[in-house]
Amino acid sequence: MISMAATGMIDLHCDTLIFKHKEERSLISLESNISLLKMPPKTKWAQFFAVFILDHLRGQGAKEFFETNCDYFYREMERSKNLVSPCRSFSEIENAFNEGKFAAILTVEGGAVLAGELERVAYLAQKGVKALTLTWNGPNEVCSGHDTDGGITEFGRQAIPELERHGILVDTSHINDRGFEELCLITKKPFIASHSNSRSICKHRRNLTDEHFSEFVRRGGLVGLNYCVNFIKDGGNVTSMDDLYRHIEHFLSLGGEDVLCLGSDYDGAPLPACLDSVEKSLTIYDYLISKGLTHQQADKILFQNAHNFFQKYL
Repeated sequence: MISMAATGMIDLHCDTLIFKHKEERSLISLESNISLLKMPPKTKWAQFFAVFILDHLRGQGAKEFFETNCDYFYREMERSKNLVSPCRSFSEIENAFNEGKFAAILTVEGGAVLAGELERVAYLAQKGVKALTLTWNGPNEVCSGHDTDGGITEFGRQAIPELERHGILVDTSHINDRGFEELCLITKKPFIASHSNSRSICKHRRNLTDEHFSEFVRRGGLVGLNYCVNFIKDGGNVTSMDDLYRHIEHFLSLGGEDVLCLGSDYDGAPLPACLDSVEKSLTIYDYLISKGLTHQQADKILFQNAHNFFQKYL
């Protein structure tokens, strides 16, 4: 059970929408996959649900993939409307909480969803998309992921200000170092890394350098802690919550108390046994208290930092 001192939980990333995407969609229930029925009653829980655009999809294929999964998201919201509400603003998130429901926020992982067409930014906003992870591992029309060395494209330099203008959060998770540095010169508003850990603790290129993290601190952004074993510990042999705590401790030493939050990567990555279900995320609170963090610090990581950010920018 969640501790009474914890306000709730906000998670910036899961891939549940495309979980088993090759199977018949009617076989999949968002309700069962994301454990809606296992959460303690009255938990204030907001979850980002990403439409993950695979690297090989481009143009019309990327558009159609988004449409299929976007439609599925809203069908599942209707199916579970007694438990969860799709939210497009901070006020709608608060309304969901006040009604005793969980809040679901639609996002996209992969700038290929824009298909190189600037007008699609406004279209995504109209469909309720509230954050865009600019890339996955490889390149797309906006920028390149950590498997490549390309920077922000000319189209990307036009698209990023449009995302900000339409209220879609810019998400840097997966972007490579060159792209991150160029992004910092383009953006005007704080951005997020929905599911990224520390490269000083785990050397995977997918993780944030100390310099990257300092940009989030300076700009007032958000960094969601990723539960993927390969991004928690070199070699991926995660044996306990202590391995994730090394990232938390390091980020806090860099001034990240108001920046850290959760970005589980549920249904999108191999997870350690201590964090392999949504309800287990709630145990992080008591664990952090046991490590010497204050109740306020623990609550910030699980809930309050993201909640404060949403109030300003969502």
